[in-house]
Amino acid sequence: MDKRIIINADDFGLCERVSNAVAQAHTEGVLTSATIMANMPAADEAVKTAKKLPSLGIGVHLNLSEGRPLSKDSSIACLLNSDGEFTLSAFKLSVLSIAGHRIRNAIRTELAAQIQWVFDKGLTPTHLDSHNHIHSLPPIFPIVCELARRFEIGAIRFTFEPKDLCRMPWPLPGERGRQSAARARIMAKINRIQDSRFLKTDALLGIAHKGKIDVSFFKAVTLYSSVQTAEVMTHPGLADTAGPHETKLQHQQRLELEALCSERTKQHFEDAGIKLLHYGNL
Repeated sequence: MDKRIIINADDFGLCERVSNAVAQAHTEGVLTSATIMANMPAADEAVKTAKKLPSLGIGVHLNLSEGRPLSKDSSIACLLNSDGEFTLSAFKLSVLSIAGHRIRNAIRTELAAQIQWVFDKGLTPTHLDSHNHIHSLPPIFPIVCELARRFEIGAIRFTFEPKDLCRMPWPLPGERGRQSAARARIMAKINRIQDSRFLKTDALLGIAHKGKIDVSFFKAVTLYSSVQTAEVMTHPGLADTAGPHETKLQHQQRLELEALCSERTKQHFEDAGIKLLHYGNL
């Protein structure tokens, strides 16, 4: 069978410049999929953009780390600070989820509200993933699987990134990227034991290289033959300003957008005969 690649943009709806970059990366580049942060300020605009791009697969980027919740249920107060904003780190979410039913119920309630919001806006999600990979935390993954069954969503991101992506001929990532990939790989192995029914890909590429995804990275993706079906995680964005006033994050996001739209990137995929698709096509 042909090698298949999903290229997903996380954080769709985070802000206007990210949402505009997602649209550009799909219409002018190789981006095939995006996941909406339903509770963020530009989520409504992201929905409008998605409806204009029927070939773009749309998932839900589950979020318990930034912004305010969508659920009005009083049970979710344990996830929030005194200003009503999400406050818990991934580590604390994991530990507290093990310790008590109360916080697991709060997580289930808020994540369900985020998924329901996307359906209520007239979109049918192709898959679920999450901000900071909180969906793959072993105490939370069963909750996400339960919600996938409830809402009849067929796929959940599998956060397994093979070790060999940190070695040549791949661009060499930094130590922080290596550590992030190692943690995600451990969680993915546990997730596969917990419930493998929603894991539709063999690997996730881009964890170790987050912030370093460029044309050379995409060339390595097209040459990688160890997996048949993979997802590439990206974070494109447009910069509010250019030159010395551009932030480091904006610079990284802009470089990813340029790589996604590069003619060289498109040629690499064409030469390799790789089928680009989204989760709804699997």
